[in-house]
Amino acid sequence: MHLNNGFRLDFVKSYIMGAICLTGMNFVNSTYSNEFEAGSKQNIGIGQMPNVATDSNGNIHLVFGKGDSIMYSSSTDKGISFSRPELVSTLPELAASHMRGPQIASTENGLTIIACNMEGDIYSFNKSLHNQWSKSGRVNDVDTVAKENFIAITADGDNAFAVWLDLRGDHHNKIYGSRSTDGGKTWSTNRLIYASPDGTVCECCKLSLAVRGKDLYVMFRNWLKGNRDLYLLHSADLGNSFGSAQKLGVDSWELNGCPMDGGGLWINSNNVPQTVWRRRDKVYACTPGQTERIIGEGNSCTMTSVNAKNIYAWVQNGTVTILKPDGQKLVLGNGFMPVLAPSDDHSFVCVWENDKQIMAKKISL
Repeated sequence: MHLNNGFRLDFVKSYIMGAICLTGMNFVNSTYSNEFEAGSKQNIGIGQMPNVATDSNGNIHLVFGKGDSIMYSSSTDKGISFSRPELVSTLPELAASHMRGPQIASTENGLTIIACNMEGDIYSFNKSLHNQWSKSGRVNDVDTVAKENFIAITADGDNAFAVWLDLRGDHHNKIYGSRSTDGGKTWSTNRLIYASPDGTVCECCKLSLAVRGKDLYVMFRNWLKGNRDLYLLHSADLGNSFGSAQKLGVDSWELNGCPMDGGGLWINSNNVPQTVWRRRDKVYACTPGQTERIIGEGNSCTMTSVNAKNIYAWVQNGTVTILKPDGQKLVLGNGFMPVLAPSDDHSFVCVWENDKQIMAKKISL
């Protein structure tokens, strides 16, 4: 990792702050519940760094790492149960820890997974509706440039788009991307999407990516004038061109180090992006161009939406916390790195990691 001398102290401080609970503070006038809803958690298997996608039929697809193995599981009953994990492929020195891991997207004719190894190369794996998994090739067209291993993928129809932190040229992290028009089987020439005028974007924070039609959004943590704030990039032509980076929220986070925390991104039915992210020890929800609002405390936040109703998840004091649209908060248990996926018109699924076990639970609105 490419860190400065202030990283260790500020990183420790930021995580201590992220673990503090301010007793009695009610951020969203929400009710709070320690009770699990009807239905039990499912232990899917040994693994790390889960990522999920929902296809057009409501099936939920899950990818995670297990050593050098890329593992896949799915749910065909709207998240009630998941299949026994199967091997997608082995990738020597697979990056699957510390917020880095394989990513999955649902395309018109199947599924695409991208995964990065510790050398900094990104590979693509594909599965059509009735075929086995196959390795389709490398996404980055310059060797070993994704050494931070932060990658993201999204898809709409057969158009897939991948982004990552890239060190090519000046050995500073920039955002590069590539597009696939055949469901992830082949990838276009890589293109520079954003380079910070101060030299580098935040070095160890994950990217978020979302697409609806031709609208493509990339969310990332920048590093400008000493501040580690979240920014959003928008393309109205599916990645052929991007507008200027837009800062999210009003306030800033001056930090001499990387907080190792990204956020979550979703495009609602009105094609308006919705975001969630952390600043210091607080979790904020924000629509671009509007003032951010506090929804909780903690880190590792993410989001999804069901029937135009936003659902958020994050980690607070080592436990996975859900904020439902009605303001109710649920604690699902110990763990970290939650990911969310809509399952039907009235429920969603949360998947997370706890003690190197992949856990899942379906939750009703």
